This record gives sequence, C-alpha cells and structure tokens, in this order.
Amino acid sequence: MSKLQYSVSISLDGFVAGPDQSLDNPLGVGGQLLHEWMRERAAWRDAVGLEGGVTNASTAVLDRDDEQVGAVIMGRSMFGGGSGPWGDDPWKGWWGENPPQHLPVFVLTHYARPRLDCEGGTSFEFVTGGIDAALRLARADADGKDVTVPGGGTVARQYLAAGLLDEIQLHLVPVLLGDGVRLFDDKELAGTRVEQVDVVEAPAVTHIRYRMRR
Repeated sequence: MSKLQYSVSISLDGFVAGPDQSLDNPLGVGGQLLHEWMRERAAWRDAVGLEGGVTNASTAVLDRDDEQVGAVIMGRSMFGGGSGPWGDDPWKGWWGENPPQHLPVFVLTHYARPRLDCEGGTSFEFVTGGIDAALRLARADADGKDVTVPGGGTVARQYLAAGLLDEIQLHLVPVLLGDGVRLFDDKELAGTRVEQVDVVEAPAVTHIRYRMRR
C-alpha cells in the first residue's frame, strides 16, 4: 500500500505559518520566509510558468518526492476561500489557472462543491466524508504511488492522531517567526515516536525525513 507522508517548511522555533493569517496574507506575517528556498528552485518556477531559478541539493530531495507522489490531500484553509458555504461563484484556489501540483488534489471540507479541473493536470475534488474518505480516494487516484499532505498542520495532526501517517518530512528554515501556527501544538500527540531516515543540508534549508514508529 502507498505511504501517507506529510511535508512542510518549518521555522527554527516550530512555526509553519506566521501570525495574523488572512485571505490577503495566507501565510501570516513573515510566513513567506519559510518558502523562499523552494520558490528559488528552477523546477518550481518552471511548474508555475516562471523562468530562471537555481538547482542545488534541494532539487534532488523534491525531485524524489515528485517521482514518488501520486496524489495530494489538503485542508480547506490551504486551498483557500474562507469558511462556510462556497457560494455561487466559489473560490478557485491560491494558484491561478495552472496550479503547481499537476496531480489530483483532495480538499477536506464541510461543504460540497463540484470537482474543479485546472490546466496542467491538477484537479481539486472536495471531500466531505472526513480524513478516511479523503485518503481512500487519494490512494485510488495515486495508482500505487504515495499520498502527501503538504503544508499547514491541522490535517496532518488529524492523520497523525489517527495513526495513519507514515512519514514526516520537515524542511527546516533558519528563521525565527516568534509567533504563528505551531506544527505539533497538541498534547494528545505526546509520546509519539519517530525514527530519523535521512538529512540533507541545502542552501537556506535542511531537509529531515522521519518514519513513524508504530
């Protein structure tokens, strides 16, 4: 069976987003600093239609993930559009007409809406049946590849608490945000044990992969 992995950029003081998140500032104050290393990559820039960029040790790490991952699960906050019913002209996400995932994406939400197909092979399917239903659908579309939960923290904590998460990859960024959204701010997860699989040092980020210990 394919693995379920969580991949996120995190500050040295444990935040995955800055304070005061909003529709205009989805990463919160200072949150954009967590992703500068990724946005400089030539592969990322090419995926969103930009030119230039760099190739470094991070390239091999994320290229490996791109090869292994066949579907994505995210929460509504990461997709965007606020809370409540979607409305007559629903939000189409933060990434424009050609999102960078280029994979089937399953969005956990309390409110149903039709599937959204975008350029480049990205599709968004909105799942109201909870984390088990989203994982079942994602694995079916992943065609034997892994399923990833990118960014955020709420959805990953739900899968972790349910014992469904297999791997965690932290992209540790040398910056202190001081406040914001903590990754593991949940006492119910106390005692969870992980095993370090590998560490890759790259410019402006260190990639650390852990395997969950059952």
